[in-house]
Amino acid sequence: MSSVTVVIGAGSIGQAIARRVSPGRHVLLADLKQDNADAAAAVLADAGFDATTAVVDASSRESVHALAAQAAGLGDVIAVVHAAGVSASQASIEQILRVDLYGTAVVLEEFGNVIAPGGAGVVIASQSGHRLPALTPEEDRQLATAPADELLTLAMLQPESLSDGLHAYQISKRANVLRVQAEAIHWGERGARVNAISPGIIITPLARDELAGANGAGYRRMLELAPAGRAGTPDEVATVAELLLTDRGAFITGSDILIDGGGTASHFYGPLAGLAPTPKVEEQA
Repeated sequence: MSSVTVVIGAGSIGQAIARRVSPGRHVLLADLKQDNADAAAAVLADAGFDATTAVVDASSRESVHALAAQAAGLGDVIAVVHAAGVSASQASIEQILRVDLYGTAVVLEEFGNVIAPGGAGVVIASQSGHRLPALTPEEDRQLATAPADELLTLAMLQPESLSDGLHAYQISKRANVLRVQAEAIHWGERGARVNAISPGIIITPLARDELAGANGAGYRRMLELAPAGRAGTPDEVATVAELLLTDRGAFITGSDILIDGGGTASHFYGPLAGLAPTPKVEEQA
């Protein structure tokens, strides 16, 4: 029976991780848009990988459930990479919460039911989740453990409790990390692991557009004032994912790794501290 890597969100980061961990495996590439999945599958096929595609709406439990069933039908689901999401410059508050927060919770639940023993998952969160002020212990618990289908009814996620799209994005990404920690218990019962990665600004087609656009100056300021002094690459995210998805990370589960070139350190304790952020810059962070 084949071993399967599932990639939800067929962009640059998802593809880079798939290449790193999938030699000898079947790769199932799922995206909201069939064209995106097909393009990624063609790139992987040209590089010698066996890949098929699927359309998935991460904000729909029915759609995610069907994808999990499809993946299990292909073989042992050894790796799950959840890299789908929207940002505050792309979507409304409601869409951000449904895709980034609720959708991630559903993916963790549904694939936690089919992940094979010895398998592992990675959720791509964001440095933005680390920049949200501390929540109360009860709010943390609710975001971590409330049944996924009840998450969007929480008082803290109602429109009157959210200041803008960036706030919704930050709380969604904080919730991703909390959710991973809680779901690690369920995944562990199946002999599997799950972790999160919180990237900073990573060079992708979208990031290049932002750097060249109206908010480019704000982006460049964030990069220049971070210790690394540059943006990251999808392959650097894949290096961390490779650790978390292979036996080299066998003692790591329920964790989150911040990979942002020190941007968050600068935000709190360095030259970025106290400077008013450009909202649309941090939306993509």
